[in-house]
Amino acid sequence: MSVIGYAAGAWDMFHVGHLNILRHAASRCDFLIAGVVDDDMLEAAKGRRPVVPVHERAEIVSHIRYVDAVHVETQPDKVLTWRERPFDVFFKGDDWKGSPKGLELERRFAEVGVRVEYFPYTVHTSSTALRRALDSVSPPGSPRLSVGEARR
Repeated sequence: MSVIGYAAGAWDMFHVGHLNILRHAASRCDFLIAGVVDDDMLEAAKGRRPVVPVHERAEIVSHIRYVDAVHVETQPDKVLTWRERPFDVFFKGDDWKGSPKGLELERRFAEVGVRVEYFPYTVHTSSTALRRALDSVSPPGSPRLSVGEARR
């Protein structure tokens, strides 16, 4: 029986930490689905729009050799995501391990037979750090545009 894995993320400003997550996830399943969180959900969760729009992020992630399929997430409940696109194992960064959110995620997934596996967070690289670096070289008061807005 093949194991279907699911690794969700923003995948904004794709970097080596993202690649590491997908590589590790693919090594622990037979078929890997990459969940790409849509722009509105990211804005609600983080208070800002992503730099790269969801359709472009999904296109980028779909061409990573470790990824077999892409699923655009339009709502935050991972169990509902599982109902839309079933999987056996959910991959998450270890910053959630042992946290109240992580424990609740594990509990809810256990109810439907999904196990949660954690991967080490890539400390030296993050989209947040990349965004801060970009902000530091932007002129004060300049508008913050996403890649999609800059093209209009």
